[in-house]
Amino acid sequence: MEAFLTKHKDLITASLSCFDRLIFKGYLPLGYASAMEGWLAQRGILLKDFGRFVKRQADRLQQHARAVAKQADRPLLHLNGRQNKEKLIDKILKDQPVAEGLIAVVSAVEAGSSFRLASGEGRPRLERAPRPCLCYYFYYQDPVFGRMHVRLQTWFPLTIQVYLNGHDWLARAMASADLDFLQEDNCFAHLGNPARAQQLADQFPRLAWPRILNEMAARVNPLLSDLLRGMEYYWVVDQAELSTDVLFKDAAALRPLFGELLRQATLSFGAEDVMHFLGRKLTPQFKGEMKTSAKRREPGSRIKHRMKQNWIKMYNKAGLVLRIETVINHPYEFRVRRKGRRQGRELMGWFPLTKGVKHLWRYRDVMRAANARYLEALAAIENPAAAHKQLERVCEPVRYKSRRQRGLNPLRQDDRTLLKAVMRGEHCIHGLRNRDLAAALELPTPQDPEAARRQSARLTRKLHLLHAHGLIAKIPRSRRWRVTAKGAAVMGAAIHYRERALPEEIMKMAA
Repeated sequence: MEAFLTKHKDLITASLSCFDRLIFKGYLPLGYASAMEGWLAQRGILLKDFGRFVKRQADRLQQHARAVAKQADRPLLHLNGRQNKEKLIDKILKDQPVAEGLIAVVSAVEAGSSFRLASGEGRPRLERAPRPCLCYYFYYQDPVFGRMHVRLQTWFPLTIQVYLNGHDWLARAMASADLDFLQEDNCFAHLGNPARAQQLADQFPRLAWPRILNEMAARVNPLLSDLLRGMEYYWVVDQAELSTDVLFKDAAALRPLFGELLRQATLSFGAEDVMHFLGRKLTPQFKGEMKTSAKRREPGSRIKHRMKQNWIKMYNKAGLVLRIETVINHPYEFRVRRKGRRQGRELMGWFPLTKGVKHLWRYRDVMRAANARYLEALAAIENPAAAHKQLERVCEPVRYKSRRQRGLNPLRQDDRTLLKAVMRGEHCIHGLRNRDLAAALELPTPQDPEAARRQSARLTRKLHLLHAHGLIAKIPRSRRWRVTAKGAAVMGAAIHYRERALPEEIMKMAA
């Protein structure tokens, strides 16, 4: 993303990549019916008494929730129907501020997964089944993680969820390190020492997460101290967000540029681009949904590119922060180097990324790389006025290897198609080859060797034409080409003129 930061360095004060929202889920080793049956048998509890037994435990959890709220002298509320809990907590904090500790306990009946008694061969058995469960939300102002909550399902298998915000954690870490910063909502409008702030943010995925999360679970689940003694939750990452924030000097510096970025990202980034931002390749075997949506949101706008259950977003925060954010709900689309089995053998290799918290560092690497690729693509987008003079020059003939090369004409169909093909997002990762240009131009593959040679020669001449004008450069020791900074500015301006500015002017004249 250095290209973007360098291009707009006069407008930018800092950049920061940091985890934003994180949702962890904890599962006891009782999630399977057979495991639950075995655990009940060890305690001499008959399956026919399962309902009465878990009801008694649910009552204990309810009593504990009431006692926690009463001891802290904080509200205990029950919600009927769908209500926005975050807005409710905002109101409670406004009316009854608390600097540290419990904010409130909120209960609600929600859909959950539990067990039911079913008939079996010779005896009853348990089977997994959905059921409405009373759930408790414990909201805290944590001294380390800031505002957070823990959600506990009161019916076995007692699934638990922990919600954290990485920006709140980082704010407290920077305060402990005596760093100068200004936090607005869940972003930073000012960073006195961006490099040190980034170092602190990079420590977040390496925290002792199993221990931290088990301590949080022990706060809300008293059964862990007696009935479930010796049993621990297995923790997974249910949802992870990582944002890359680019801080501008003021709102006036970001506003005109953001409008152009939003417009071009909406019109120009296709399915192939989104896949490559996320480090994937679009192939005929891909099965899933790709969507791009844009909408207004206070105080600005946002664009979201969705690939199955993962997505990447761009929006503005606090008026002066450009945020690129990648969200992972389904990590199996990505890879991590870990132990796995292939052809019956256990070995180290690149296997699908799992949800276990031990791989949170890999989540960070994948999402940060996606954000960087997105910003790298945005570096080609700017106010076209800055590229006027360069665009005029490439319309003139030039000398290349002692030969005259013609000027480019952005209004000409062939040249416009060539520029759009070269500017495709997937070329940002590995560069552009002759065959890649053929695919981008949707040229058929010749079956005759002589026809294939002629087509390859034509494509090579097109690449040399762009090279002669300084729009692309050869990647050393390879047959690949990359778009230069000049090329990104000039070709972006050319596409802007032909695809948007010129049609708008024609429409004005026609009106």
